[in-house]
Formats: sequence, structure tokens, C-alpha cells
Amino acid sequence: MHFKKTLMASGLALTLALPVVASAAADPRDLEIEQLKQRLQALEAIVQKLSAAAPTAVPPPSLPAPPPLAVAPPPANGNAFNPKISLILDGSAARYSSAAPSEIPGFLLGEETGPRPEGLSLGESELAIEANIDQSFHGWTTLALSPEGGVGVEEAYINTLALPYGLGLKFGRFFSDIGYQNHQHAHAWEFADAPLVYSAMLGNQLGDDGVQLRWLAPTDLFLEFGAEALRGAGFPAGGADRPSIKAYTGFVHLGGDVGSGGSWRLGLSHLEADADDRRTGEDLETSFTGKSRLSILDAVYKWAPDGNPAATNFVAQAEYFYRHENGVLVYDPEGSADFSSYRGSQRGFYVQGVYQFMPRWRVGARYDRLSASNQLDNPLAGTALEQLAKGGDSPQRYSLMTDFSNSEFSRFRLQFNRDETRPEGETDNQVLVQYIFSLGAHPAHQF
Repeated sequence: MHFKKTLMASGLALTLALPVVASAAADPRDLEIEQLKQRLQALEAIVQKLSAAAPTAVPPPSLPAPPPLAVAPPPANGNAFNPKISLILDGSAARYSSAAPSEIPGFLLGEETGPRPEGLSLGESELAIEANIDQSFHGWTTLALSPEGGVGVEEAYINTLALPYGLGLKFGRFFSDIGYQNHQHAHAWEFADAPLVYSAMLGNQLGDDGVQLRWLAPTDLFLEFGAEALRGAGFPAGGADRPSIKAYTGFVHLGGDVGSGGSWRLGLSHLEADADDRRTGEDLETSFTGKSRLSILDAVYKWAPDGNPAATNFVAQAEYFYRHENGVLVYDPEGSADFSSYRGSQRGFYVQGVYQFMPRWRVGARYDRLSASNQLDNPLAGTALEQLAKGGDSPQRYSLMTDFSNSEFSRFRLQFNRDETRPEGETDNQVLVQYIFSLGAHPAHQF
């Protein structure tokens, strides 16, 4: 800038000092015009010199183009470790009129099939964790927390989400889908205890390690077929020697809608199980080795006005069990075993209805009945074998209940049982108060 000012000043001084060429004979006005022209020409020359001498403007450096925004690939899983976690707390207070042992004539019971402890007691708590693993797999785990402090794996399985042609695969440890109630967790039962047929023939509930394949047919009605291959560690199978598949199941479900508020489902299931030294109930000195075959017919009907169960709804369900067992019984209290061949036929059913007559409040009724016709060549007196040989009394039970749910996460239940299953026909009047609380998000249960 200083260079430009100096050069311009010099040019102006030079222009003013230019000699003026005049002609004596010329007109003074022409002389003035000529002088102006010369000065303008001198100024143009100076401007040209200034333009040539001025430094060339340096353009600003060009910035590199910003890189394209990086697009992160989709994550390997769809939940970024954000599973649903819930803890179910289950407790009760119970009072029984009979002190007789919880035996059922005509049946060898599995473990943990007796009634709840008398008095105040904490039941088995349940910790459930479930989430989608990725776009193809879903995982579920349920830990059973014993009130005595032990922890057991109740369920831990993977199931597929995207198999073609209506197929679904589940593998791991799970509750079998035979029957209607078997796959439900205890806190979802409509009564505080399992139906008699479940206690007597499935040890309350059949759970095992294995694999399950299902197929949903592309029909207007709900039509589903399924099969399971199981390790055979759960009652009525069982035993230490489980090197291969020891139990198989098959089932078919058919369902649909009735009117604007009703829906129904029918099911037929079958179980084939091998037992190898299966221990029974409190009497671990009695064992069974042989074949156990069980068939189940189940039906359920649900109704709610216009399909909305929030205020009022009704659920009716019933199941019929038929089991045949063939094998050998061993009674070995002191290492001196007594043997007996065994052929057993057992039947039973329950029917129940639960009505929510206003928001939060429900009432329900249930009737259970069993019968058995067993053949033993050595029914040892005073043992479980003698009880198994008795099957003509048709054990039965009547149950009434009412419950109040403050929300979907809490429930209080009052239940009365008239239990006529004890030996010698003794009646046991049972009163139970139960609470169930759910902490955290718990997925909805199946139909």
C-alpha cells in the first residue's frame, strides 16, 4: 500500500510539471483543451504503470474437501445389551386341617409335589432375563431362587426369529409345550397350586434339556404342530444315565375366534419317556425303571367384551390326562432290594373357570379328579408300593379362590381347597393366602 501511494504522488507531480506547448496564434480555449488532453493521457499512463507494478493478489489456500460422513454399520445385535429383567417374589401363609402325608393312592409322586409349607413361608423367587440377541435369535433365562439359598436354572434357551415357511426352533432348557398349563411359570397359574393331574403325572411341570421344532400352518385358523427331543431328566422320565435322548413329545394346537370377544384353543399332546432308576417323592428308597407314556387333551376358552379384558373377562380351561407305565419297581431301604413288576394305567382331569367381574378383582373355581388301576406282583405292605397298588378311591379336590391385583405387577390371592386325596379317605381343608410381586419388565405370557 505504501508503494502505491508514493508512485501516485510522483506521477501527479510529473504531470503538473509538463511543459505546455502553446501557439501564439492559437485560441486560448483551444490551448486549455489541449492541455487537459495531455494531462489525461499522462494520468492514463501512470495508472497503467501502477497496475503493472502492483503485487499480484495471492488466492487463499484451498481447503481439502471434507471426507464423507462415516456411516456406522448396523450393530451385530439389536438390543445393545438392553434385556428385560424381572424378579418375581412369591410368598404365602397356609393352614391345613390334616397332618397326614401328602400321598395319593395309585400314584408315585415326583419331587416337590407336596403342598406349600404350613404357616408363613417364602416360595421360590424367579429371576428372568430375556432379549433379542440379533435379527435371528432370541434368548431367555429363568433362575429359580430357593428360599433356602440355592440357585437353579429353571429355563435357559434360544429360539429362532426368522426361519422361513412358518418354522420355529428352540434349544436349551425349557418347559415342554405338552398340555396347556405346562409351559406357564408358577406365578402365572390361576391358582396357588398345580392341578392334581400335573402333580401326579408330571411332578407339577415337565422341564428338560432338549430341542423343539414347531411349524405354524398358513391357514385362517390357528394350526400349529410341534415335536421335542429331550434328555429325559425330568419326571416322569429321570435317572442318572442320560447319555442320549430319552424322551420325545409331539403336539398339535388348533384355535380361532368366536364372535367379537371370544377365542378358543384345542390341543392334543403325547409324551414317550424312558425312566432309569427314577426316584419318587419323599420316599427316595423307591425307584422305577421302564417306559412311561402320557397323552393329554386340553381345551381353553377366553372371553372379553369386544376383546378388551381390562374391565371384565372370563377364562375356562380343562385338561384330561391318560398315562400308561410298564417296568420294574425297586424298594431298597437298607441295601436289601425288593422287586416288583409294575403295569399301571392312570387317568385324571381338571376343569376350572376364572371370572374378572370388575377391574382388579377375580373369582375362580376348580375341580380335580384322579383314578388308577395298577398291577404289582409284590405290593409290599407299609411301603410306597402298597400305596401304588391302591387306586380305586378316585382322589379328588375342590378349590375356590379370589384375588386382587393392585396393578399388573402385584397380586394378592385367597384360596380354599377341600382336598380328598389323602390315604384312607381323610379330608384336608386347606386355606392359603398368597402374594405375587413382579419387579421389572416381564414379557407377556402366551395364550
